[in-house]
Amino acid sequence: MNWFNIGLTLDTLGKVLLGITVLMVHWHVLKEHKIDADVLRTMKREQVLGVSAILLIISGYVLQLLFH
Repeated sequence: MNWFNIGLTLDTLGKVLLGITVLMVHWHVLKEHKIDADVLRTMKREQVLGVSAILLIISGYVLQLLFH
């Protein structure tokens, strides 16, 4: 596997992870019908996933720039 494919893979994983994170927050809020400590805890956990996704997107972008 070459660097471009690795960059493309990281970019795609980051986008998918970010999308899943957003959907999880919305599903949890819809299920609870309110924002309580449980929802806030879930949102904090998903915030970490969101930051990880952004880092994957940036890493993928840099690899694609360097090796394409």
